[in-house]
Amino acid sequence: MRYIISGLVLIAVWGFATVRYQAPGWIHLLLTVGLALWVYGIVKPRAGAK
Repeated sequence: MRYIISGLVLIAVWGFATVRYQAPGWIHLLLTVGLALWVYGIVKPRAGAK
């Protein structure tokens, strides 16, 4: 669950920075990392799941 929330927070920060400021290129890494965390949080196997 924490991966999903962390990913969504990074995506929100990226969206705010992109709209509010003339964002430099490294800001767009927040989108990449945020999406990766969000997807990982959805598809990662649960501990002990069979």
